[in-house]
Amino acid sequence: QAFDDPSIDYKDTEAQFQLSIKFPLAVNLFDRKVDIFAAYTNRSFWQVYYGDKSAPFRDTNHEPEAWVQFRPDWRVAGFNNSANQLGIVHQSNGRGGSGDNDTLSRSWNRIYANFLFERGDLALGIKPWYRIPEDDDDDDNPDIDDYLGYGEIRTAYKWKRNTFGMMVRNVFESGFSKGAVELSWSFPLWDYEHFRGYVQYFNGYGQSLIDYNRHVNSIGIGLSLTDYL
Repeated sequence: QAFDDPSIDYKDTEAQFQLSIKFPLAVNLFDRKVDIFAAYTNRSFWQVYYGDKSAPFRDTNHEPEAWVQFRPDWRVAGFNNSANQLGIVHQSNGRGGSGDNDTLSRSWNRIYANFLFERGDLALGIKPWYRIPEDDDDDDNPDIDDYLGYGEIRTAYKWKRNTFGMMVRNVFESGFSKGAVELSWSFPLWDYEHFRGYVQYFNGYGQSLIDYNRHVNSIGIGLSLTDYL
């Protein structure tokens, strides 16, 4: 659709990369218990091995957001509730147009909470959200809730110099039919401090906005600049 050429068949192998930037707007408010942050995430899916079509980007997802963060330092079932967040986020693939090209546009807006817990080398994040309704005429993806659900749970565990992560989304709400599970492993590259090896496995829906309603089963290996823990 993007190239107006139905003969194009994207490769199963591509490059995926993510760049996230977070910056403080105000910190240590109200006796050093409240912070305000803004962030931007760019996540791209690049057909770098498709030389015949000049290696196009299959999809690029843009995600600006802002949130207020509270640091209550509560204890819950042996976990330390290190932070609670309340924020708003916009996510889109930056596409638009008319006619057939309009079907490539994806976007949605959400209000979310994020509850962060820590216990030793284990971290847990519980993140429910609410989609801000749109007019039917302006909604590019009216059924996106059916596939991306109403929240996600993330865990990370650090063992020696390795970090193992898991994300679960919309599994129970959809009756195990339209959810997603992501597993990751971050590991050291010898004694080099600036990069880490990274392996990721994804199974389910919503890996990219353009394919939010298509089942994806993928595995990748690459480099990570930073880590959950």
